[in-house]
Amino acid sequence: MYYNNEVISYLQANKILALKLDHALAGVGKAVSNQIETIGAGATRALYYTSCFTDEYQDVCQQQKNEDIRFKNGVIYLLRHGDVAYNMLRLYFEETFRYKTFDQLKLIKQKLMAANIHIAVSSLTNAGFAFATASFVAAGMNLRFELISLAGRRAGGVVAAAGIYGIVQKAAESAQRLHINYPAYYSALYAQELEMMYFLIEPLFERVEAFKAQWGSDSEIADIITRIVR
Repeated sequence: MYYNNEVISYLQANKILALKLDHALAGVGKAVSNQIETIGAGATRALYYTSCFTDEYQDVCQQQKNEDIRFKNGVIYLLRHGDVAYNMLRLYFEETFRYKTFDQLKLIKQKLMAANIHIAVSSLTNAGFAFATASFVAAGMNLRFELISLAGRRAGGVVAAAGIYGIVQKAAESAQRLHINYPAYYSALYAQELEMMYFLIEPLFERVEAFKAQWGSDSEIADIITRIVR
């Protein structure tokens, strides 16, 4: 598992998921800015729910309800298994290697070895290489989970509700971007009820331009994996 006890304790205490995956240290100024932004997003999402009172916007209302349920299911998955990042990475590499031949996988592995990245795999199959790569990446990445208590750890009332809903809103927007940028990967996450947890790794994927793997060459895929690790 790649989640520490502090993350789990925070989730259990606050009943929300307020994490950000990043390599950069966040300053106080940025944290304050994020607080305001997320609380604002939560207020916006709550406002969207007023559409439930009008017949013509029932589709918007239903979509948000579905997102709320799927976000909750993603949090439950995290609390029960604690390895949601690994599983999202595994699904990503399964999509990346799905149609690769043995020779293509061998070439990718050789290029990774040339970059001093040694992925141990017993058999060079698509599924086996995806599993081994996800395990290596998840174990080797210098991940830092930054707990962002946007409304304070013990904030109550309207402010806390807006902060919680702001996180759900950002998760929903992140999932929508994924749906547009990489439909196949979105579908894989959706099938596992993990698409609302994608916001955890979105900053990383954007930084390494992970979506280029859908049409990238074998060399470009090896470069993407190298950037993820480093």
